[in-house]
Amino acid sequence: MKSPRKYIPLLAALFCSMMLLAACGNKEDSGKSSDSPKEKTVTDAMGKVTIPATPKRILAPYMEDSLTALGIKPAAQWSIGTTVLDYLQTDLKNVPKISWDLPLEQTIKAKPDLIIFSSAGAIQNGQYEEYKKIAPVYVFKDTDGADWKKQLTTIGSLTGKEKEAKGKLAEYDTKTDKSSAAIKKAIGDDTAAIIWVAGNKYYLFENNRFAGNVLYHELGVSQPDMIKKLPEAKAAWQPVSLESLSDLDADHLFITALPNEAGVAKLQESTIYKNLPAVKQNHVYIMKDPSNWTINGLLANEKTMDEIEQSLTK
Repeated sequence: MKSPRKYIPLLAALFCSMMLLAACGNKEDSGKSSDSPKEKTVTDAMGKVTIPATPKRILAPYMEDSLTALGIKPAAQWSIGTTVLDYLQTDLKNVPKISWDLPLEQTIKAKPDLIIFSSAGAIQNGQYEEYKKIAPVYVFKDTDGADWKKQLTTIGSLTGKEKEAKGKLAEYDTKTDKSSAAIKKAIGDDTAAIIWVAGNKYYLFENNRFAGNVLYHELGVSQPDMIKKLPEAKAAWQPVSLESLSDLDADHLFITALPNEAGVAKLQESTIYKNLPAVKQNHVYIMKDPSNWTINGLLANEKTMDEIEQSLTK
């Protein structure tokens, strides 16, 4: 019988080979890790900022539309009391709320690894430095944050979802073209207008405000004279009087309001309303969720577009 000692050199050689292979494997793993940086430096409205290469817990108040469109669930969602962006709640129903002004205690509780503000003015109480102690902060330049397409593209870049953002915008353009063609075929050069009723106040959409931009510029629906004469939309949205609506010469009228909004009944009971061209032609469409009509965003615009098309082509 051969002595076991004769196998010791062979076993030692095998052991050394295994160790060498393991070491090579570790080097390869290490090389792979070095090819995937954990951080990146970008430039925002405040200067240069270092952020996670692939952030996982993002706070972007009132920009949840862009996050959701890219398949990103925010760490918490914007709210005013119990009010949230209703049109996103199928996707965000289990996401905790955070107050619109991002109180520091609530922000810490959300455990973000990236905080995004739509502009420097959106940072409340001058607490920029305090937020930076919680997580890296990216601040949009005013014009970029207000343009939903630039916002979506930038968030795609910040989160490593550039291709997804580009694809979503291409799909949006295709959808817009199809919807615009269908509406043009259905109503031709008919005009349309949008009123938002909140409480007992009436807000008439200018041609470049929120759903007004979708209706007139994206879908190409003709503007009534009253809308053409309105000044360009400003940040502060001023209500119009019920009496002034007597000049609303639209062929089609969209009214967006929460269910049982008092101002809707007041409007519908008025002689002014009953004499509107759209009312006489039975071309009035009640939208019961204003949330997607009163914000800019890919998902909001797509929902608004669907509702406009369904109303005008039925």
